[in-house]
Amino acid sequence: MLLLLLTLLVAGCETIPVQQMSDARQAFRAAQQAGAETYAPALFTEVKVLMEDADRFLAERRYALAGKVAERARMLAIKARRKALLAQQVPGRLPEPGR
Repeated sequence: MLLLLLTLLVAGCETIPVQQMSDARQAFRAAQQAGAETYAPALFTEVKVLMEDADRFLAERRYALAGKVAERARMLAIKARRKALLAQQVPGRLPEPGR
């Protein structure tokens, strides 16, 4: 009985989303280095807010939610980086005010 209880307890525990957070932070930095603040400001701002939310959820030990938010931030950071790099390849292209 004790073994069953311990198994259920461990199975119900959430794990810290270390990889998702790391991936999101790396994607955020890559977007920042690519100039996403200038060339994709709305997307970059959204990524920044999502990263802050993920960090807050992590601190609150809401690990599943932190992982989901970090994954969304990673995806948007990749999109922002891509957009920034594309904007820089086109001569005379101005930074976009939104998405």
